Amino acid sequence: MTATSTPKTTPSKSLPPVDAKARVSQLMKQLQDEICQVLEQLDGVGTFQEDEWERPEGGGGRSRVIRDGAVFEQGGVNFSEVWGSHLPPSILAQRPEAAGHGFYATGTSMVLHPRNPYIPTVHLNYRYFEAGPVWWFGGGSDLTPYYPNASDAAHFHCVLKQACDTHHPDYYQVFKHWCDEYFYLKHRQETRGVGGLFFDYQDGQGQLYHGPYSDTPAAIYSNQIGTPAPRTWEEVFAFVHSCGKTFGPSYVPIVERRRSMEYGDRERNFQMYRRGRYVEFNLVYDRGTIFGLQTNGRTESILMSLPPVVRWEYGYKPEPNTPEAELYETFLKPQNWVNWKSSAI
Repeated sequence: MTATSTPKTTPSKSLPPVDAKARVSQLMKQLQDEICQVLEQLDGVGTFQEDEWERPEGGGGRSRVIRDGAVFEQGGVNFSEVWGSHLPPSILAQRPEAAGHGFYATGTSMVLHPRNPYIPTVHLNYRYFEAGPVWWFGGGSDLTPYYPNASDAAHFHCVLKQACDTHHPDYYQVFKHWCDEYFYLKHRQETRGVGGLFFDYQDGQGQLYHGPYSDTPAAIYSNQIGTPAPRTWEEVFAFVHSCGKTFGPSYVPIVERRRSMEYGDRERNFQMYRRGRYVEFNLVYDRGTIFGLQTNGRTESILMSLPPVVRWEYGYKPEPNTPEAELYETFLKPQNWVNWKSSAI
């Protein structure tokens, strides 16, 4: 991948409504409430513990963690809403026109680490940012299986694509490719999982891709379709709302299919080994982690995404012709999952 300077969009012609912050904050809280309710019903045993916190510089949030459930070994669903006068370097590097303005940021994030190795880990994050003339939405959702199953990946992607297609015919292709690009461990030369959606700096202006490369599938596809018609704040907000609502339909059927599958020490050890990749990505590359630490967020909430039990093994290689080998050989490479023809469940 060839790095290039990140395209800088001009301030959007569509200004946020006067109640933008309140509406986005309400949506993010609503998503947190709905997701937690779905997960408690799905687990049947575990319940969420909530911690409310305040940020000295302005704002705060509520962190909810579920532990030792029937399905989820550990998981967290966070809401945060922060503001301040000093922009973090990661923001100024992308949008220098925000310099000199106070900022506001809110979002909901979720990571679930199931107990059964046949149930994939899932991540979700949607966020909103304002600073003076600058505003944008970002986020997405992605799936990280430990054992390969094409129907799970296809189902997850199809639900996300349906939400995208309701709002723009090119959203899924650009944001799917961007997800494959973003959740990539460069030092391992492998994707974190089977992807999903990822987008950032969406203010309704310019091309859909605002990433750092010029020759990746997301960048190439975005260049080919050109600059879409401007979209208003309301249109981008509606898109994020639709994406947030996909969590239950995209993930719950997978859990219900996999929760009763039997596993032993081999599968459990492989799951813990693969969880190490999750730790590596979140501590080295994840934008949410970097932003949270740079803005003096609550450390416990920022690192909530890390799994409770994990292991590393020097020089591990899966045995040939095993499900573990298939994960590396097929599932950790970008795929056209929505067209995967498989009836196996």
